[in-house]
Amino acid sequence: MGKFLIREKNGKYSFRLKAGNGEVIATSQMYKSLKTCKEGIQSVGNNAPVANLEDQTKEGFQVQKHPKFEVYMDNAGEFRFRLKAKNGQNICASEGYSALKSCLNGIESVRKNAPDSKVEMEEQ
Repeated sequence: MGKFLIREKNGKYSFRLKAGNGEVIATSQMYKSLKTCKEGIQSVGNNAPVANLEDQTKEGFQVQKHPKFEVYMDNAGEFRFRLKAKNGQNICASEGYSALKSCLNGIESVRKNAPDSKVEMEEQ
């Protein structure tokens, strides 16, 4: 089972979703309060299982409705994903992957882990 780790830095908060094996599979933006960070975590848990998949690495890809995972290639030539909520706001993003299959596996791991993961404060 995965877990969300909340980190505080300079009065702002962010989270990381870790899979059961300890690998970080998604990270968040910075939030102004602990409350809004926890709301972001809840949004990942609610949206990830039902999110559409939009593979922007394919020519002529079909735009999907929100919520959705967007798969794209970054400037370094690595595959990444971001999860967008029903309102279109980014709620988490991945690290870079060298292979598309690994990126898609990361999405499946978020879908599987996010809904039931424990939430903990990261020790400083």
